[in-house]
Amino acid sequence: MRIDKFLKVSRILKRRTVAGEACKAGKVCVNGREVKPSYQLKTGDEVELAFAAGSLKFRVLALKETVKKEEAASLYEIVSDGGQ
Repeated sequence: MRIDKFLKVSRILKRRTVAGEACKAGKVCVNGREVKPSYQLKTGDEVELAFAAGSLKFRVLALKETVKKEEAASLYEIVSDGGQ
C-alpha cells in the first residue's frame, strides 16, 4: 500500500493530499530514509513523521484498504512520540 494512502486510512493524517504534501516536503521517513508519496509500505516498516512541534514514530502492524474509525489505531503501534 502507498504511504500516502496508509497515512489517510490509519487516520494519522486527515487527507491523502496532506500526506502526499508531507512526503514531498521530506517530512516522512520509512526505516530512516525519506520517501515519496508512492512508496510501497510493508508490514513491520518503521515510519517517522515530522511535525512543527516534534515527530511521531510508529511501526506498521497491518495494511488494510479501509477500516472503521475505531479500528484505525490497530494498524500501527507508536514507537516514540517526540513532542506531540
